[in-house]
Amino acid sequence: MGDELKIKMYALTLDCKDPYELAKFYAALLKWEIAYQDEDYVCIGAPGAGQGAYPGITFQRNPEYQPPVWPEKPGTQQQMAHLDFAVNDLEKAVEYAVKCGATIADEQFSDGWRVMFDPSGHPFCLCQMKSIFESSNFALL
Repeated sequence: MGDELKIKMYALTLDCKDPYELAKFYAALLKWEIAYQDEDYVCIGAPGAGQGAYPGITFQRNPEYQPPVWPEKPGTQQQMAHLDFAVNDLEKAVEYAVKCGATIADEQFSDGWRVMFDPSGHPFCLCQMKSIFESSNFALL
């Protein structure tokens, strides 16, 4: 049994030019903590969880990083992934994200979520999910 393969989600990693600055943005947005940092790599997680306690977000230095274009346009850097965050009050969450350093995408496609950009240009969505927050099954509050 000791040789059984184990695979667990550790983190979602975002490339960027300045890992510490981008980590500070997401730590402020989510009210999380920086669990680990060095010159090229920063990891954030829920308060008190410690690095690796459950999945976090990591930021990796890439001097050649180019932000994606959203919505996609042929011949431009394409989005490969984005983060979705459940919120209980969409307008307050948008206002707070902007105060943290996010910008609102010019194009929106739903009244139920807002597409935003972090300071490095990665798209993320704030999704109105009040019923999820009220559910006993939603663990990562």
